[in-house]
Amino acid sequence: MAKSELVLALEQLEREKNIRKDDILKMIEEAVVSSLRKHVGKTAVIEASIDPETAEFKAAVVKKVVETVADAELEIGLPEARRFKKDAAVGDELRLPAPVTDFARIAAQTAKQVLAQKIREKERDSLFDEYKPKEGEIVTGAVHRFLERNVVVDIGKTEAILPVREQIRRERYPIGGNVRAIILRVDKAQRGPQVVISRAAPLFLQRLFELEVPEIGDKIVEIVAVARDPGFRAKVVVKSSDPKIDPVGSCVGLRGSRIRSIMNELAGERIDLIPYDAQIERYLANSLAPAKVVSVRVMDVENKRAEVLVSEEQLSLAIGKDGQNVRLACRLTGWELEVRTVPPEASAEGGAGLRALEGVGAKTAEALAAAGFTDPARLAAATPEELTAVEGIGPKTAAKIIAGAKKFVAAPVAAPETPAQEPAAPEAAPEAKDDAAS
Repeated sequence: MAKSELVLALEQLEREKNIRKDDILKMIEEAVVSSLRKHVGKTAVIEASIDPETAEFKAAVVKKVVETVADAELEIGLPEARRFKKDAAVGDELRLPAPVTDFARIAAQTAKQVLAQKIREKERDSLFDEYKPKEGEIVTGAVHRFLERNVVVDIGKTEAILPVREQIRRERYPIGGNVRAIILRVDKAQRGPQVVISRAAPLFLQRLFELEVPEIGDKIVEIVAVARDPGFRAKVVVKSSDPKIDPVGSCVGLRGSRIRSIMNELAGERIDLIPYDAQIERYLANSLAPAKVVSVRVMDVENKRAEVLVSEEQLSLAIGKDGQNVRLACRLTGWELEVRTVPPEASAEGGAGLRALEGVGAKTAEALAAAGFTDPARLAAATPEELTAVEGIGPKTAAKIIAGAKKFVAAPVAAPETPAQEPAAPEAAPEAKDDAAS
């Protein structure tokens, strides 16, 4: 049986618009039923069907056979019923052919209008179903036009909106220029799905790292957190599941090739790569990079408040221009950080800053620094077993150092100890020998 022109057209529509032919046929049936109601009554029971191969249309009005007709739209008298069916009986349901000649033209016109509307609705639903799962993915499009300060971007089958709040502030978007952004969200709207894209979202930076760094795609390196001041500065926390893989080095790439590519995409946005640390004090200290932190003191675990101590020369770097560095560090970690300075002797490099602690001399400070105990906060959190593993430190000295570190951290901005108290350093070596002998 040859297919009708209507069916062939519907099949083409199915291929081009991704709208199922069966759905369109059902829409036509509904449209014709709607037209029929205007002629046979709003409450009438109407059945309609279209042959999916020949597009032949059949319609019938269903009525119940009764002795006395109370509702002409739903019932038919017995004498009249037997004109259509000789053996009709009271209680039967008759399917009477619809008066095609009366409604054909109106039905066709109505069907056309409804079909056009349904096709538009179906297209909108199809686009929504296509783009909704793509939230969080990167797309590339061309700048089409502007709506005030918002940018309308052609991304293929539909247009996306790049709101001013999702733009990088110092960027310009010329008509026809390519834009790469992340699909932030897809909402249903009257005229079709509204696709909102972003270049300012932290997730956009994360997706760029996933594209540029194979180790992230292979799940060897993981991005833990991202904080951005779009176009100016960003902080990215990374960690590695393989101890042999340096997460920061992987993201930087050979001679900075990977990080440079990402920075160029973001209008030169500076990116601080921060290694993740499970020890919260070290993690908070790392978050203030590139500033060097002397120590971190957790003041309120529940409300996530901590005090960060830096040297005078590192203070401006730790806070950053207009407070940008500390603000991004707070946003990155979720902690409220108070940055303060410490006396110069407490922030000297190479372990010398540890000499301010009771029980720590020059050699002991160097040994502790070599073992990774570079700040008082780290020593205050250490166990005696960890310190006794350092060469030259016995149990008594370890306990003395930990007590001194806790005292220092509890009062980090106290004045330096008087010279009369400083000889504690030379006593550390003999005490360590006594411990070793015992």
